[in-house]
Amino acid sequence: MRIAVTGSIATDHLMVFPGRFADQLVADHLDQVSLSFLADQLDIRRGGTAGNIALGFAKIGMSPVLVAGVGRDFAEYDEFLSSHGVDTSGVYVSEDKHTARFICTTDEDQNQIGTFYSGAMSDARQIELASVAERVGGFDLVTISPHDPVAMLRHTEECRQHGYRFVADVGQQVARMTGDEIRGLVDGAAWLFTNEYEHSLLLDKTGWSKEDVLARVGSWMTTLGSAGARLETKEGEVATVPAVPAKQEVDPTGVGDAFRVGFFAGVAWQLSTERSMQFGSLLATTVLETLGPQEYEIDPETFVRRFADAYGEEAATEVKPFLGRTL
Repeated sequence: MRIAVTGSIATDHLMVFPGRFADQLVADHLDQVSLSFLADQLDIRRGGTAGNIALGFAKIGMSPVLVAGVGRDFAEYDEFLSSHGVDTSGVYVSEDKHTARFICTTDEDQNQIGTFYSGAMSDARQIELASVAERVGGFDLVTISPHDPVAMLRHTEECRQHGYRFVADVGQQVARMTGDEIRGLVDGAAWLFTNEYEHSLLLDKTGWSKEDVLARVGSWMTTLGSAGARLETKEGEVATVPAVPAKQEVDPTGVGDAFRVGFFAGVAWQLSTERSMQFGSLLATTVLETLGPQEYEIDPETFVRRFADAYGEEAATEVKPFLGRTL
């Protein structure tokens, strides 16, 4: 399956301040705050929804096409992705902006002060999907993940025009976009992805009922955090899969991206909906147990054993051939 992954590309600069922000704030002078925090830890990570998802597909043996806007400082990230099997020919390089960046400082109480610079992410709207598709031999699926709203709307409309199956993964942009914009992203999607909060907010902003949404999409996947995930269709079919308990919860960044990777890998391998959701759930837990959204590794033997423990020997037997072939 040839999958195009659209979405954000970003670099995260995460720092730790060994104190409390609250101790540095003077109640009577909050209108004139000028503070500098001396951090004793810096962690620089590659990230962004599209980067996480594309690399995830590559880790399990697929060859995704990355479609995103980046800056000229993307070269090292580009080399990393390409070395793992990600096709970056669909990336648009801005001449005057940096790649999106998140700079965040966390104190000892886990309070955070952060700034997100969108930068070249907005230039993704310059990319024509059809041109990328022609260059790589077409698309079987396009994921529309959260990034520049104009680009999301453009690429969704292109999918409808050219008949590409697409995933409406509105994510955190559901809070920013209008009801009309959200309706434009959802209508005609083969799959709609939201979490529980986004599920409710989408209904509120669009004015649609759940039945209205299901009449417009193939399937609606709602991730439920530690409770797993639920998939619904307009035919009334409901599949619910529990999450795999984590041995240790290290970092939740990229967990949702990993679930999407696992689910659509299962779809590509023609596994059942339930099995695909289970694969996504275990991959999500694997990321949760790792520091950073892209640093996880998959050992086939360990993965199959955990799959059997979580979902049964029969389920593990169905998944095992694909792991042995692709990892």
